Amino acid sequence: MTAVAQEFKLPDVGEGLTEAELVTWHVKVGDEIKVNDIVCDIETAKSVVELPSPYAGFVQALLVQEGDTVDVGTPIIRIGPTAESVVAAAESAGVTVESAAVVEDEQPLTLVGSGPKAAAVARRPRSGSGVLAKPTARAAAREQGIDLRDVAPSRADGVITTADLAGRHAALSADRHRTYDVPAPVLAGRTTREPIKGVRKMMGQAMAASAFTVPHVTVWTTVDVTATTRRVEELKQDPAYDGVKVSPLLVLAQACIEALRRHPLLNALWDEAAQEVVLRHYVNLGIAAATPRGLIVPNIKDADLMSTPELGRAITDLVRVAREGRTQPPEQQGGTFTITNVGPFGMEGGTPIINPGESAILCFGAIEKRPWVVSVDGEDRLAVRDVCTLSLSFDHRHIDGAAGSAFLADVAAQLG
Repeated sequence: MTAVAQEFKLPDVGEGLTEAELVTWHVKVGDEIKVNDIVCDIETAKSVVELPSPYAGFVQALLVQEGDTVDVGTPIIRIGPTAESVVAAAESAGVTVESAAVVEDEQPLTLVGSGPKAAAVARRPRSGSGVLAKPTARAAAREQGIDLRDVAPSRADGVITTADLAGRHAALSADRHRTYDVPAPVLAGRTTREPIKGVRKMMGQAMAASAFTVPHVTVWTTVDVTATTRRVEELKQDPAYDGVKVSPLLVLAQACIEALRRHPLLNALWDEAAQEVVLRHYVNLGIAAATPRGLIVPNIKDADLMSTPELGRAITDLVRVAREGRTQPPEQQGGTFTITNVGPFGMEGGTPIINPGESAILCFGAIEKRPWVVSVDGEDRLAVRDVCTLSLSFDHRHIDGAAGSAFLADVAAQLG
């Protein structure tokens, strides 16, 4: 073990970030840790990332509070070589010290009285920032205005989960409907300010950069997708799709991949610096996902090489990981084409903004039953059909209206 304390500085986790928010500490002052033990979770501009310690020793000080945003290179934790070093640091800082048993592994147990000795270990007073909670639970608590100190954990290790929040939320709802003989609380003001940081900050910067540097054009078409909804029901009965959430989104994703093979410009990249259009012979399919922290666009690498069941499993996993807040930076890089699904929100369509580094994005609207003209034995008849709107935004620098419309018509034909 080293003879001096080491400071762990906030690293660049591989996506060129300049700052990050410290979401959760997994250690406290006095804890003994090993190399690669997870010490905290940070929220970067794209996701929540676990940070492993590069040093072994005893936690001497936590230099950053939960919720603080710090620059890359800022010291966030100090790790001392021995338990005694923690005590010395605590006493010099005026931190409360309590007695605890600490074993010095290096000390041989050969003499009388040379066993474990009592040493003072610094402990931080328990506060709201010291509550143990999953990153997803902490984010949800912020969204719902719940103080984690008021939430009782159900797990044996005392870590609060989103399930614990649900119980607290129900209790709060009951309290709101209960009659009290005290005045109702008065709001401090007419507005509430929330800092723009993390995923939300990156989303804003990326969308603004795309909207004001790429000339967007949007075309749309309304499609009879009754054949798609019937196919979804058939696939649900197929054993090959066990464990897969089969939905119209899967059918649409497969249709987009097939259409991109025939219309490669929609999968290309405009390289402004080189003044070249880069045709990509692979598809990294992005699925836009709304999370409590903001919009992220993880992508499925080499989706064009997957069978439909494999693609279905990849989409299922991608959505689950995104909702849990565990999507990592590499999973959001290198996309070539994106689908955004606004159907679950009841929206018919929209004019989506292209994800930076790509040339097109397809918006999948809600599927609704509508009266539709169908041809039966050569005669037009009115029938109730499953119908939805597809909207395609594309980069008009190298994709003209004819090319964009041909791609959208290709996708629509596969769904009908």
